[in-house]
Amino acid sequence: MSDIDAVSWVPPPYRIRTERLTIRCWEPRDASLLKDALDSSLDHLRPWMPWALEEPRPLDEKVELLRAFRGRFDLGQDFVYALFDRDETEVVGGSGLHTRLGDGALEIGYWLRASRVGSGLAREAAAALTYVAFRVCRVDRVEIRIDPANEASLRIPRALGFVEEGTLRRRLPAGGDGVPRDMVLFAAFRHAFEQSPLAGTELEAFDAAGRRLLV
Repeated sequence: MSDIDAVSWVPPPYRIRTERLTIRCWEPRDASLLKDALDSSLDHLRPWMPWALEEPRPLDEKVELLRAFRGRFDLGQDFVYALFDRDETEVVGGSGLHTRLGDGALEIGYWLRASRVGSGLAREAAAALTYVAFRVCRVDRVEIRIDPANEASLRIPRALGFVEEGTLRRRLPAGGDGVPRDMVLFAAFRHAFEQSPLAGTELEAFDAAGRRLLV
């Protein structure tokens, strides 16, 4: 039996708290905070996030989007997170543990609002999600996929000890020019994680009932 076959899938936490962030599943009531974060950051997001080309969108559409995110989270289909400051008064970005890689693996994505770029918050969020992917979800592999032109994002998996496996041509969704973008693939594996500095990441994690995980 392979390591991946041996993994018993465990859903990720609903809420994670780090030194500066509250990372939790989206709720419909977050729509106005999400809209503020996006509408103030479109010039920053559009080169890297194709979905940002369709913004700004009405508040009611944001409510429906967040209902869909929450529904997929509750059903264990995909896990999209809001990144808040600690007291949850501002959306500082978004992230996720995505299931599209298949059994035994999760993919991390992330974005920050323009006013928080350069603060290290994306690295803090990615470190926390990598930790829970291995320690809570018990997956074998975590991947991060980045446009090679996005130098700021490339620094994050490198700083976290992910291995750069290569650049794949035209694997990311097309941007404004309609041409699919190249992708740098980074990966981390559970056996190596246990020996890495990330294994000492400090955070709190809670399930849907508010019970503490990782005690």
